[in-house]
Amino acid sequence: MPAQNEKMKAYWRKNLQTLFILLIVWFVVSFGCGILFVNELNEIRLGGYKLGFWFAQQGSIFVFVILIFVYVVRMNRLDREFDVDEE
Repeated sequence: MPAQNEKMKAYWRKNLQTLFILLIVWFVVSFGCGILFVNELNEIRLGGYKLGFWFAQQGSIFVFVILIFVYVVRMNRLDREFDVDEE
């Protein structure tokens, strides 16, 4: 039983690590690119629009959807690694 307990602690630790990394990316994209670095990003144009504006309006949404898929893939790998998958 102690080995199983350590295995679940390691699983939870990797789960929290994944969440923390994805939340940092989410924060940097939404707050950093949309608010803090908008003036610097507006020097670059993407499809005729300033990059800061694009991140604030559309780019952050794309990144959020990508983060969801990254989370799903990462958690499926963790589940298989620690033998807690549903299959």
